[in-house]
Amino acid sequence: MNICDLGDIRLHWREDGTAGGAPVVFANSLGTDLRVWDKVIPLLPQGLRLIRYDKRGHGLSDCPPGPYAMGALVRDAERLLDNLGVRDCVFVGLSIGGMIAQGLAVKRLDQVRAMVLSNTAAKIGTAQMWHDRIDAINAGGLEPIADGVMERWFAKPFRATDELTAWRNMLTRTPVEGYTGCCAAIAGSDFITPTSGLTLPTLAIAGSEDGATPPDLVRETAELIRGARFHLIRGAGHIPCVEKPEEYAATLTQFLKEIGHV
Repeated sequence: MNICDLGDIRLHWREDGTAGGAPVVFANSLGTDLRVWDKVIPLLPQGLRLIRYDKRGHGLSDCPPGPYAMGALVRDAERLLDNLGVRDCVFVGLSIGGMIAQGLAVKRLDQVRAMVLSNTAAKIGTAQMWHDRIDAINAGGLEPIADGVMERWFAKPFRATDELTAWRNMLTRTPVEGYTGCCAAIAGSDFITPTSGLTLPTLAIAGSEDGATPPDLVRETAELIRGARFHLIRGAGHIPCVEKPEEYAATLTQFLKEIGHV
């Protein structure tokens, strides 16, 4: 188990694959930890350096008092990659992780040579929507919103499986401070202008049944970036790397080959 001490925060991270390989970095969604990538990692090509981490307030990373700013989440990723000696990575960001990817690409093109924006957008929802959610969670915890979140995360067939229980538990066991802290970061983020100035190779992935970042929203963000590719995974919700790992891994692998990263 790896903990990176950045001074003001300690982040949990994991590395798979080949230590000297081309780096691919994974950032997870709101209310999940790095296990969200468990099904995809074994399906990727050999020889890659596969790094994933828990953002602040999630998983086994520290949970400092909120609210958080998106700049802090981006800076956490930046300092983690500096600490691990990562340059020219492909940064795969899911949901809020995709917002971190955009912020990091704007700030540190030496670290990010390409990005995958999965089930995310340059701007997600409205500030009022997020603040309303924060108020509700502060009043009643995560349990009352869990079933609604599961409907956005997963398509109906997956929600009928026993595995749903594990993901629901992962959500409800997320520290309230960490969850609401990241909600505040999303509420205050609008990457439309900075993202529209990016030119790095980009793959956008959407799920046809995604109730959090619908396909049209993901496509609009992809269209901000010149030459970005767009892939729709049918029958998947907000976390297609869990529901459709084979298609997700195949799509990511094709992108990595197209840009010469494998």
